[in-house]
Amino acid sequence: MRHNLATGLRKRARSDPMAAYDRLPSAARAWVARAALPWSAVSVARIWARALRETESVDAALARLDSAEARTLERDRMDRSGGCVEGESGSARERRAAPPR
Repeated sequence: MRHNLATGLRKRARSDPMAAYDRLPSAARAWVARAALPWSAVSVARIWARALRETESVDAALARLDSAEARTLERDRMDRSGGCVEGESGSARERRAAPPR
């Protein structure tokens, strides 16, 4: 059921996730297929386009995607461990644990 049909506000454009996936280059689609995390095609396309713009190399773009995934996995690991990482100083843990201002 649709509500607020009488509003004059612009509607947010909704994209088709499968169409976005289909628009990815074959190398990027292959990367998504073997990725450890469920990446959106829009996120992959953004990282891919920027890497190609900066390096003009498919291998560098794939490396950038691997790096982004590694950072995300590390951030998730730190969140699950309470932010304590071996070899990290106490002040770094405290900065991360401090509530945002």
